[in-house]
Amino acid sequence: MATTSTYTVKGMTCGHCVSSVTEEVTEVPGVTGVTVDLATGLVTVDSDGPIDDAAITAAVEEAGYEVVTPA
Repeated sequence: MATTSTYTVKGMTCGHCVSSVTEEVTEVPGVTGVTVDLATGLVTVDSDGPIDDAAITAAVEEAGYEVVTPA
C-alpha cells in the first residue's frame, strides 16, 4: 500500500540543499519519491509501504540538515 509522509526540515537554503536531502532520502529502502519545497522546508516522501521516521530523520541528518518534526 503506497503511503505519503511529510516532514519539516530546518536549515535548507538553496537548490544544493534540496538536492542533498532528495539524494539521501531517496536511498532509504521503500522510498519511491521525494519532493522538497525549499520555501516551506517541507519534505514529502512517497513510499511503497510504511516508512520508519527514524530512517528518514537519519537520511536528512546525513545530508546535513535537521528534521524539526514529522508534519
